[in-house]
Amino acid sequence: MAVMALMTAITSTQAAAVPIVHAPLARRGLPKSPSSDPFYDPPAGFESSKPGTILRQRKINVAFFGLIPDPVESYQLLYRTTAINGSAIATVTTVFKPTNAKKDRFVSSKRHMTAQPRSQLILQAYLLLGYVVASPDYEGPDAAFGPGRLAGTGVLDGMRAISSFSTLGFNTKTPQIVGTGYSGGAIATGWAASLQPSYASELDIKGWAQGGTPANLTGTLVYIDDTLFSGFIPPPAYGALINPVLDRIITDNGRSALNKAKATCAPGDLINFPEKSILSTDFQTLGRGLLYEPTIRSILQKNTMGVTKSETPAAPVFVYHATYDEIIPYANTSTLVDSWCDYGADVKFTTYGAGGHITTEVIALPEVIKFVEAAFAGTTDKGCTRNTELGSILNPLALGADLEPILIKLVEVLAKAGTGDSDIKKNLTVLEDVVTWH
Repeated sequence: MAVMALMTAITSTQAAAVPIVHAPLARRGLPKSPSSDPFYDPPAGFESSKPGTILRQRKINVAFFGLIPDPVESYQLLYRTTAINGSAIATVTTVFKPTNAKKDRFVSSKRHMTAQPRSQLILQAYLLLGYVVASPDYEGPDAAFGPGRLAGTGVLDGMRAISSFSTLGFNTKTPQIVGTGYSGGAIATGWAASLQPSYASELDIKGWAQGGTPANLTGTLVYIDDTLFSGFIPPPAYGALINPVLDRIITDNGRSALNKAKATCAPGDLINFPEKSILSTDFQTLGRGLLYEPTIRSILQKNTMGVTKSETPAAPVFVYHATYDEIIPYANTSTLVDSWCDYGADVKFTTYGAGGHITTEVIALPEVIKFVEAAFAGTTDKGCTRNTELGSILNPLALGADLEPILIKLVEVLAKAGTGDSDIKKNLTVLEDVVTWH
């Protein structure tokens, strides 16, 4: 019943989505960039504090889509977490408290970096149900996209920070938690689930929900190389270990692409680096041999989920993925589920037989919410189960969802046609707008 009420409310006016507070909302100004905002600078000596320690806090004003003020209490917390090499770093989590907030639980929702409108809608759904929602910056102070263990510890330490934040008024020192994430957010969710038993066993985790999971970075790299989505590849290509290798093998064209990736966010990367190959000698001198370079190969292997039994989720997990996902290969997620099940995890794996990467995040939302509520209630199934949704072509929702993969392929065909035909380029721009908006 709660899910049906939620989906009805989402389609109604935003003003009715969350109970209105009587206090006037402060005028919302433009935030400073992190590089010019001293809030993001950790205080001296923070390294000696425990992971998850709150270093700074502030109340903020938030707005739906950046325009409509949200009647919720919102805060940012700077907290101590752990880098890949074990050193102390600081990052930020944003927390939202609705007026009807439950006192003993919260949801940690990891944002999809190229889908802010969808992510805000999903966040609003949890707020409507009365959940405090935390949205951690799991990429850390250097915006490192891809390193799974960094993202995982960032999420877990963010949970520690939220749990100890007395301003939220929890009635317990160990609130119940469910972690969710999609696509890039599923990297953070999957690794947090994997590391939690050893890194943060004191947290009262009730479940994890992850979709479109990049479970194997090697598989994802090969899958999207030289496609419309190859712009997702350059951003992860940084770090103390990988930089010396890149300096040795990178070409001028490759260096230019990486410099552009440093200066832009994900949408800009997709625009700057479509239909290009990081595995070509135009980008780096090793060609496909890049995958076998010892340092690169080691890094990619360490960022593959489900390899080690000791890194198996202890709480129930809901994994969902579209068969025809055009960005993240379905096969890698299926392999991850097999591994976790072999290691004794409780996993529900739902395959969406229609649609692609973008549509699945929205289509799966009712099932994700059902799982979140079941996890908090302790009524999720034991063991491993598999099911398929939208598997019938007679399903009208499946027919609609199937438009996404078709549009994506058509965009790729037009892109491959070259730049000589102005009509083709015009159509390409229109289709890209459609795909990006959806």
